Amino acid sequence: MSILVVGSVAYDDLETPFGKRERVLGGAATHFSASASFYSPVQLVGVVGNDFNEKEISFLKPRGVDLSGLQIQTNGKTFHWKGRYGFDLNEAQTLETHLNVFADFNPVLPENFKKSSCVFLANIDPELQLRVLDQIERPRLVAMDTMNYWITGKPDALKKILKKVEILLINEAETRQLTQERNLVKAAKKIQGLGPKVVAIKRGEYGALLFADSFVFSAPGFPLEDLKDPTGAGDSFAGGFVGYLAKHGAQMDAKHLKRAVICGSVMASFQVEDFGLDRMRNLSKKEINERFEAFKTLSHFEENLIV
Repeated sequence: MSILVVGSVAYDDLETPFGKRERVLGGAATHFSASASFYSPVQLVGVVGNDFNEKEISFLKPRGVDLSGLQIQTNGKTFHWKGRYGFDLNEAQTLETHLNVFADFNPVLPENFKKSSCVFLANIDPELQLRVLDQIERPRLVAMDTMNYWITGKPDALKKILKKVEILLINEAETRQLTQERNLVKAAKKIQGLGPKVVAIKRGEYGALLFADSFVFSAPGFPLEDLKDPTGAGDSFAGGFVGYLAKHGAQMDAKHLKRAVICGSVMASFQVEDFGLDRMRNLSKKEINERFEAFKTLSHFEENLIV
C-alpha cells in the first residue's frame, strides 16, 4: 500500500553543539519520505522554487518515492529555515524562516494520487490539509501532524481536520497546548474525543507514548553514542510509523500499532545521527532490522513477579 504525503520540501541551515551545515535538504515531507520509503512506496506532494536542485532529492526515486507531485515554481525560492540547538536537543531555536514559494502552496494532487489508500498530512496549514482530503476518493487510513503555530492560529480548522483522521502524531508540548492539560493521559483522551482513534506523542530523547482505545504503549528512547542533529526526527518517526502500517494493510490492532511505534522510533534514532538527510541516504535495511531487534532487547524484561 502506497502512502501519499503532503508537506514541505525545504533547505535548512543547522547549528548544533556538534557542528554547522548550510542549505541542507530538509522539510517535513522530505524527511517523512526518506524514512517511510524503507517500508512502502510513497507519493510526495510539495513545492520548491527556482533555486532547488532536483539532484539532491533524486536519491529517493530508486526507493519508490514518486516525485511527480513536487511542484516547481520558477518565480520564487524554496522554503528556507535556519535553526540552532543547544545541548538540550529537544528544543530548537528558530533564527530565520523564509516561507518563499511555500507561502502560496496550493496542493493539487495528480490524478493517480487521488486514489491513495494511506495518507499522511505533514505539518502544514490545517485548511490545506482539509483541501487535500477533499481531493482523495476513499482513503483507508489518514494520519497527520501539526504544530504550535496552527494550534494557536487556526484552532477551528484544526478541529475540523482532526474529525477526519485516524491517527494524530504530535509532540509533548503541543499535546499540552492543544488540550490545556498537563497530564498526558488526560490530554490524549481529550484528543481522542476530537476525532483521532490513536494518538502518538513524540517525546524526543525520552521515546514515545501511544494511546489507543483499549491500551497504552510506551517506547523508550534509544541510547546513542553519535547524536548530531535532531532536525527531522519527528517526521522520520512518522515515516517509520505510517510506513509500517501501510506495509501491513493499515491494520490498527494492538500488535501492529505497537510495532509501528518501534519502527518510528528506530527511524528517528537513525535520523539524529547526522545532519540533514546524510544518515538516511546511506542507511540499509539490515541496519534497520538490527536496531529493531536492539529495541526489543532494550525493553524486554522477565515477566515473573518478584514480590
